[in-house]
Amino acid sequence: MFFKVTKSGPRSYVQLVEAFRDEAGRPKQRTVATLGRLDTMGESVKSMHEGLSRILGLDSAEALCNGTPVFDSSRALGDVWVLTALWKQLGFDGLAKAFRQHSRHRIPLEALLRIMVFNRLCDADSKLGVLRWLKTVSFPGLDLKEVTHQQLLRTMDALVEHPQVLEGALVRAVSPMVNSKLSVVFYDMTTIRTEGLSEEDDELRHYGMAKEGVIARQFMLGLVQTQEGIPLYHEVFEGNTAEVGTLKESLQKVMARFAIERVVAVADRGLLSLHNLEELQAMRLPNGRPLEFILAVPGRRYGEFVDLLAPINSEALSSTKEEFIGERQWQGLRLVVAHNKVRALEQTAERDRTIAALEAQAEQWVGKLDAQDQGVRTRGRTLSDGGARARFYHAVAEAHLRRIIRVDLKSELFAYQIDEQALALARAMDGKLLLVTNVQDLSPQDIVAHYKSLADIERGFKVLKSEIEIAPVHHRLPQRIRAHAMICFMALILQRVMRARLKQNPIKEVQSPERALSILRRVQTHRVTPAASKNPITGVSHIDDEQVAILNVFQVTKPTIAHQYANL
Repeated sequence: MFFKVTKSGPRSYVQLVEAFRDEAGRPKQRTVATLGRLDTMGESVKSMHEGLSRILGLDSAEALCNGTPVFDSSRALGDVWVLTALWKQLGFDGLAKAFRQHSRHRIPLEALLRIMVFNRLCDADSKLGVLRWLKTVSFPGLDLKEVTHQQLLRTMDALVEHPQVLEGALVRAVSPMVNSKLSVVFYDMTTIRTEGLSEEDDELRHYGMAKEGVIARQFMLGLVQTQEGIPLYHEVFEGNTAEVGTLKESLQKVMARFAIERVVAVADRGLLSLHNLEELQAMRLPNGRPLEFILAVPGRRYGEFVDLLAPINSEALSSTKEEFIGERQWQGLRLVVAHNKVRALEQTAERDRTIAALEAQAEQWVGKLDAQDQGVRTRGRTLSDGGARARFYHAVAEAHLRRIIRVDLKSELFAYQIDEQALALARAMDGKLLLVTNVQDLSPQDIVAHYKSLADIERGFKVLKSEIEIAPVHHRLPQRIRAHAMICFMALILQRVMRARLKQNPIKEVQSPERALSILRRVQTHRVTPAASKNPITGVSHIDDEQVAILNVFQVTKPTIAHQYANL
C-alpha cells in the first residue's frame, strides 16, 4: 500500500491506496481510505509519520534535528580502497590461507601484513606509527577489532619464519608481468642506513661507505627488476659486503623462480670483475641456455683499455654525431664504447676548473709558508708544511683527483706534482661509457640503450628511500631488518604496478602513483550520531570526475557505504 494525492476540482485529498492484480493478472489499484483534505490535515500527517516511524523502529525527523549531533572525525578511504583492490588483483589476499596452513601464529598475518605494506605507501612511519595511522583511515575488508604493536612484530617474525610462503605469492603475482620469451633484468645495490649501537648475533648492520658519500652503520640491499620496472627479487646483505660478490647469487635465484627462456642481465660498474665474468659466462638457465649479460666497466679500470680504444678515439673525433658508438673485442667478449662529445667537454672543463682552483689554493699556502720562513708576520694562525700537506691532500681526495695530483706525503716540505700521463688518460676517457657483453644479436646501439635503462632501478631505490621511506631502519634484530625490507619490497611492487597503469593510460596532472593516492585520499568516510538517537548515520564523500578517472585506470570500482570498513 502507498499514499496518493488526488485532485477534485481545486482541492487535493490524501488517500491510502492498495495495488493488486485482478483475476486476469492485470495490475489494478483500489482506494482503501480517504484520509482527508491535504490543506486541513496539518498535524495529522506529522502524527502519522511519527507513528509509522515508531512501528518501523526509525527515528523521527524532529528527533534527529533536536540537540547537537556528534560528528566523528572523517577518515581517509580512497587510497586504502585502491591498494586493497590491487592487493587482491595480485593475489596477495591468498596469503591468508597459506599462513593459516604453515604458521603457528593465531593472529591474522595477512591482514596485519597488508596494513604495514599500505602504510609504507600512504603515510610511511614506524610500526608504532602504523597504529596512529590506523586511527585516520577506514580500512576495507578488515575484520579486526584492534591492532597492537606486538601483533605487528609477530607478523614480521612470521615473514622470516616462512619465506617460502611469501616467495610463492610474489612469484605468482609478478610472473604475468614478465616476458617469458626474453627478459632484460637489471641488478644493482644500494646502502640502507640504520640506527642503534647494540651488537647482535649474525649482525647485518656494519659501518661502511654509504651511497651518500659518508661512513654510516648500514646494510646492503640488492634489487632485481625487469626493463618495465617490475621488481622481481631483493636480497639483504651485511653492511660491509662488496657489491661484486652478490651478482651471481641473486641472478641464480631469479632464473630458478621465473620460467624465462632467455635472460639478459644488466649491471652497473661496481659489479664487474674478472672473477664475475668467468662465473657469469658459466651460468645456465634451467633450459640449458647460457645467461647473457651487459656490464659497465668501472672508471678505475679504463687504463686497461687505452691501446684498445685508440682507434675508437680517432673515429669519435672525426664523427659528426653527438654520440659515437663503436665496438671492439676484449677477452672473447664484445666491448661496446659510447663517446658523448658534449659530456666529454663538460667533464674536461669541470676537472680543469677544479685543478686550477686547487693549484691556486696551493700557491697561496706556498706563498704564506715562504713569507713565514723569511720572518714576515701574516694574519691568522701560523701555517706548517705538514698542515698544508694534510689540508691539500684532503681537498684533492674530496675532488677524486688523487691519481692526477700527486701529493708528496713523505717530504718534510709541502710539495705536489701533476701527473700529466694520468691527466691525459682522464681526458681521453671523458664522455665515454664502456660496456662488456656476450649478447651477440643486439647492435651496439641497442646494447647502450639497454644499459641506460638501468637508470630506472635507481629511481626504484629513490622510491624506496623517499616515498616508501625504507630508511633509517630502527630495528636491531637481523630477522626484523629482513622483514622490514620485505614489507618495503611488496610496497614497491604495488607502486610499480600503479605506475605502469598510469603510464599506459595517462591522466592529465596525475603523473605518479603518489599523486594519484593523494587525490584519492580525499575520498573519506563520515559518521554522525544525532543527539536523540543511538543509530549513527554513515556515508562516503562525493567522488569527483578526476577520482573516477584514477579508479578506472587502476581497474577499481567506486567505494560505497555498503562495503565493510574497519575503523580501528
